Amino acid sequence: MTQSHNLVLLPGLLCDAALWRHQLDHLKDIAAMTVADLTQESSITAMAERVLDLAPKRFCLAGLSMGGYVAQEIMRLAPERVERLALIDTNARADNAEQTKARRDLIRLAEIGTFKGVTPRLLPSLIHPTRMEDPDVAGVVMEMAERVGQDAFKRQQEAILNRKDGREDLVFVRIPTLVLAGRQDALCPPKVQEEMSSRITGGRLILIEDCGHLAPLERPYATSAVMRYWLGEPRTQH
Repeated sequence: MTQSHNLVLLPGLLCDAALWRHQLDHLKDIAAMTVADLTQESSITAMAERVLDLAPKRFCLAGLSMGGYVAQEIMRLAPERVERLALIDTNARADNAEQTKARRDLIRLAEIGTFKGVTPRLLPSLIHPTRMEDPDVAGVVMEMAERVGQDAFKRQQEAILNRKDGREDLVFVRIPTLVLAGRQDALCPPKVQEEMSSRITGGRLILIEDCGHLAPLERPYATSAVMRYWLGEPRTQH
């Protein structure tokens, strides 16, 4: 089968291309894929603009968590360039007061101490409990965080803190759209996935069992299979 799509993959906070390693390998027969660098800018809009500057004229777009925020911003800035959309373990809401405080606290900790990236203490919020000792999941998460580093972490957190609430904009999305998440995602639970998919014309919601916040890494075969189906769906939505 020849590659019929250009697919841009957007990682989450403290993530890099390793998040998408299974998809990069198992979808390469149908898609020419690139993983965007979201470590340089300190606003979601600036991240989206960088992606648009480097992306093909027309492309499919998949974003996880923070990458999903960037994907939604791309849909606001240049919807005509996106052929299909996947919002993975993400949210359309802005942070509430409790979430804002937690992010501010993490930024302060990163500024005053040695940056530890994703520590074992933070892993339970990211991955399913059964994968806490799995080097192919937990180990990869911690390695990605170390590579992204302290400065990019602070920029990314500032970007997330200042993002807009995008729920009202989802009604304008009229391309084949996948909303995919782990059913046990502690950061973006099923209710926020249902909220997003219900607002998108033709939005398709898929929840993966026994999976936390990092579906492409935790349940790689299931995620790749669902994304393959999404890439093969008819282009027109009604």
